[in-house]
Amino acid sequence: MRKFTVLVMALGALLQSCGDSGVTLTVVNDSDIDRNSEIVDIDTAAMNGMCSQAFRITDAEGAEVPYQLTYDGKLIFPASVAAHSSARYKITAGASASAPDTLVCGDYYPQRKDDVAWENERSAYRAYGPALEESGEHAYGYDIWTKSVTHPIVSQRYYNDLECGISFHKDHGDGMDVYAVGPTLGGGTAALIDSLGNIVYPYCYSRYEILDNGPLRFTVRLDYNSGETRLISLDSGEFLNKTTVSFANADSGYDIAPGIVVHRQNSDGYVFMPDEGIMAYSDLTEDADADNGIIFVGVVAPEAENLEYAPLDQPAGDAVAHLLARSRYTTSASYTYYWGSGWSKGSMPDCRSWCDYLTTFRARIDNPLKVEVE
Repeated sequence: MRKFTVLVMALGALLQSCGDSGVTLTVVNDSDIDRNSEIVDIDTAAMNGMCSQAFRITDAEGAEVPYQLTYDGKLIFPASVAAHSSARYKITAGASASAPDTLVCGDYYPQRKDDVAWENERSAYRAYGPALEESGEHAYGYDIWTKSVTHPIVSQRYYNDLECGISFHKDHGDGMDVYAVGPTLGGGTAALIDSLGNIVYPYCYSRYEILDNGPLRFTVRLDYNSGETRLISLDSGEFLNKTTVSFANADSGYDIAPGIVVHRQNSDGYVFMPDEGIMAYSDLTEDADADNGIIFVGVVAPEAENLEYAPLDQPAGDAVAHLLARSRYTTSASYTYYWGSGWSKGSMPDCRSWCDYLTTFRARIDNPLKVEVE
């Protein structure tokens, strides 16, 4: 299930009389790409109070479709529409027949040095918190946890590791944490770059707020002592997080760049697609000889002006460089990009499939679905 800004037309009267006949939504796909279970967003402000009532969404065959009301006033649900086609959905009053499965979720883990971790059916991620910073450990970027199952497993992994001594650094049948971050940008963190080309590394977040917690979307706001704010969201079925960053104290002399750490185990295992603002990397994991598979890491940065391989001045452990998608930072605007991962022992078989996914993802950004109200 995929997430993009949806062009919503003629929503002024949406659901005004839903109690009787309901409202039909037509989702239009003008692109050359089949859109399978892609999340569409509708502004609930146009619904005349309908979202305070019980309602259900069904497709053209009458099958019920899961939905979620988000913190920012959106109704989201998955739509499947063939290329150059349309699909109809109906919203009617009345309670859903059953609660939808929770496919996306996250939590705060103070017992693990204030981690904030989240997941969907594809991958899991974590951001490091103030307790880790206070410990003196240096870990700046996003961490990636692999998954080979579709149900939520992160909370169980924390419990097993901390309470039962079952390390989440080993695969016990559903994936593991085998990605090395350290003092780098990790799996897709964005950072400012000064006029000398130095990365202004973020440290750990200082405050967090979970804004959405499933069943279809997770959203968290992370604030940093530097004045940086990150809004991160992940939808069901996607391999990439959408992230919007802003900096309260930065001036216009900086560039901004999402980055991916490059490890010496595969120092040339990356692909640049500059026209699309895409970077892909095949990470061989911390122990490449332990049959841990390959973690495919990617960034889609629509605003990127230049993609570059940037060697580290001082290699840290196995980290030797960053892949950077640079553009000029504008102080009056926020910066939005996408980052995430797949796993060869999960649902992403190889690098070619990963690159195909990233290019299709970019095409979907450029060709959002449209929603028409009859």
